[in-house]
Amino acid sequence: MSVRWARKIRRIGNWLALAFVLGVIGSAAFVYVRWLCRERLCDQLIAGIAPNYGVDGPLVKAVVRQESNFNPFALSPKGAVGLMQIMPGTGREWARITGRKGFMEDSLWTPRVNIEVGTWYLARSLAYWRAQGVDDPLPFALAEYNAGPGTAQRWRAATAAEFLNNISYPGVRRYIERVMGYYETYHVNSVSPSDTQPNAAPSGRDRDGL
Repeated sequence: MSVRWARKIRRIGNWLALAFVLGVIGSAAFVYVRWLCRERLCDQLIAGIAPNYGVDGPLVKAVVRQESNFNPFALSPKGAVGLMQIMPGTGREWARITGRKGFMEDSLWTPRVNIEVGTWYLARSLAYWRAQGVDDPLPFALAEYNAGPGTAQRWRAATAAEFLNNISYPGVRRYIERVMGYYETYHVNSVSPSDTQPNAAPSGRDRDGL
């Protein structure tokens, strides 16, 4: 092979390598921008929904981050859908208790509805555990959201520390730690955090069927 052809092949290889690198960077940039846009949309929806249920907005956002990473099209193997991974049975319960007539399961794919159902469930869980006299209802409520009320009851304790120590599923403990970590970050960085603390509202959701 002549030197001339060797140089030409080398230049082609360099251009192909550059095109590949630019393609990877472009794809990563697209994914990041899409993720950022989804996060901003969630911020707007949460700001309008969370105060209605007395739940701190950054807490709702933390759950969305853990459940779906802001992907409104997320679908779990068990059938949980959307931003807050809601099961159809939970949606039907929400519609029945709140008097939302004409509820259709497909509406759970709508970000606004999905976030409202998830926030509603968080509110009831927080209210329930607060009524039990525990020192901090948040870990209890998050365990219920992740593992279901029946499972959370098995680890029942008077304090959050005892409760976390009782949890026999490492995945549930990691879930709680991650959500609480996101919550702390979002709460600190929130421009206008809710005046209400993780609080109660009269409703609920059955995470065993989420």
